[in-house]
Amino acid sequence: MRIPKPSFLNARVWLIAGLTLGALPAVAQERVYRCPGNPVEYINNAEIAKARGCKPMEGGNITIVQGTRAQTGSAPPSAAPRSSAPAPAARSNNERVDATAQRQRDSDARTILETELRRSEERLAEARKAYANGEPEKQGIESRNYQRYLDRVAELKAAVGRAEGDVEGIRRELSRLPAPGQ
Repeated sequence: MRIPKPSFLNARVWLIAGLTLGALPAVAQERVYRCPGNPVEYINNAEIAKARGCKPMEGGNITIVQGTRAQTGSAPPSAAPRSSAPAPAARSNNERVDATAQRQRDSDARTILETELRRSEERLAEARKAYANGEPEKQGIESRNYQRYLDRVAELKAAVGRAEGDVEGIRRELSRLPAPGQ
């Protein structure tokens, strides 16, 4: 068996690869410490960590993303869409709304809820008519496929239940509003 002689080019490639890899700095992450407090702070300086009573983090790498800060003052947020209408003045939490304005809001809310109640009652009447007290008329293939008929009856019953729940919910909301004219 003949052992091939290393060529000059082969040795040169290995030499360059070795020097390149040896010249690269070692990529390693320093130990990270978690310091108690609010907000929690993470540092990688061992001396400062020891002075503050921080504990070393165990496990994999961590990623910290800087959060956003709440805006102070009355400057509008930069990402908010701008409209041609002036923005309403910001009110503090202890300001009260004018009584006539509140009555108007309540009246508008009542009108909207009453309209929605009428629509929901109409949907409930249609659902009950389609359900026909659990015995709707069979359609098409349902005369030969009884399971399909049972599935449709179950769907109709669920639709009636949802419509009844909608009507009850709107009536509850209406009862929470002050009576008209107050």
